[in-house]
Amino acid sequence: MDQPRLSIVMPVYNEERTLERIVDRVIQACGSFSEIIFVNDGSKDHSLSMLQRLKRPQDTVLTKPNGGKGSAVRMGYEHVRGRYTIVQDADLEYSPEEIPALLSHAESQNLPALFGSRRLKKQKQFKHFIVFIGGSLLTYICNLLYGTRLTDQPTCYKMVRTDVLKTFPMKENDFRFDPELTCMLARNHFPIVELPISYAPRSFEEGKKINWKDWFKWVWVFVKMRFTPLRMLRK
Repeated sequence: MDQPRLSIVMPVYNEERTLERIVDRVIQACGSFSEIIFVNDGSKDHSLSMLQRLKRPQDTVLTKPNGGKGSAVRMGYEHVRGRYTIVQDADLEYSPEEIPALLSHAESQNLPALFGSRRLKKQKQFKHFIVFIGGSLLTYICNLLYGTRLTDQPTCYKMVRTDVLKTFPMKENDFRFDPELTCMLARNHFPIVELPISYAPRSFEEGKKINWKDWFKWVWVFVKMRFTPLRMLRK
């Protein structure tokens, strides 16, 4: 089978309410050039059976005991075959219809990494102001420690060239996998380009899973990976 242009890793934990809609949108937007790696992270609802029904022949459904979003994404990374790889959450906050434009831009310049920035587009940025402030502070801390010029470090849409991604020994099992990837790119001197993307924030009542404890864990990853010798990060 020819190498797909893009691998889309979708971690899933109890997302039966939105799963069918987001999978349909991803396939409609990216179906002709992508594979989807679904990773069911121990869902207690009907997510797994829905994934098995919705997958196409070129897609893969993996399942594992619940271990956190990072563990699900890392499992998905092990199976990707596309030239580029991106994570798509199973909720409706991000618009997969914008992925083709991100991919075309990355391909045209052979970019090692392209992030979709919610901050670069005039739109509703949050449902909880504290979440917006927390994300902005994370971006500021990242830029301060790593010399990056990002506007939206915590964005879900981090598109990375797969040959670059495969060189990173990712280790984090929870939401810390997200700053871990950014730090790996920065410490290895890969430039990160940003493009504006749409965002439809959901509330905690609607299923948003990140919390204030994750914020401190996120900061610890920034600090730890900034001062750990690079040779140790590569092990």
